[in-house]
Amino acid sequence: MSSTTSTSPPTGHANRVGMPNEFLTFTLGDEEYGVDILKVQEIRGYDTVTKIPDAPEFIKGVINLRGTIVPVIDMRLKFRLGRAEYDAFTVMIILNVAGRVVGMVVDGVSDVMQLTPEQIRPAPEFGSAMNARYITGLGALDDRMLILVDIEKLMMAPDMALVDGGSQALQ
Repeated sequence: MSSTTSTSPPTGHANRVGMPNEFLTFTLGDEEYGVDILKVQEIRGYDTVTKIPDAPEFIKGVINLRGTIVPVIDMRLKFRLGRAEYDAFTVMIILNVAGRVVGMVVDGVSDVMQLTPEQIRPAPEFGSAMNARYITGLGALDDRMLILVDIEKLMMAPDMALVDGGSQALQ
């Protein structure tokens, strides 16, 4: 299978049984998050986006990435963490999720981390205080905790308005 194939393992599961998973870690405010490295297409500086009328507030707009129109999501707004100041350190992570290219704006990219299945704790239950349906677990690394995001589930959610009718729109 070539690296450009959009087939990927199910989210929330080990890529290879018993083998470490690799996560691209990024920051939003004081918290560190991780997404499956296999979903990351590239990392680039923040570009000016073209605003789309009547889009949800967290959809910043679109960019033209080598002929592909890419919607751009501000993760601070999506996670209700307040507005970000866009500066030289603001980063856009370009993802390939379910065959769709999507950009997400984050405060910064940290590293690529390997986590063994033993280092991944189940996502906590927050009740109605917080919606944790997009969190696959917490990665424990020494004195650090990574919030592991199911980026495919997040990007394909109906409120993201990125696809009509779920996966049917991707075909």
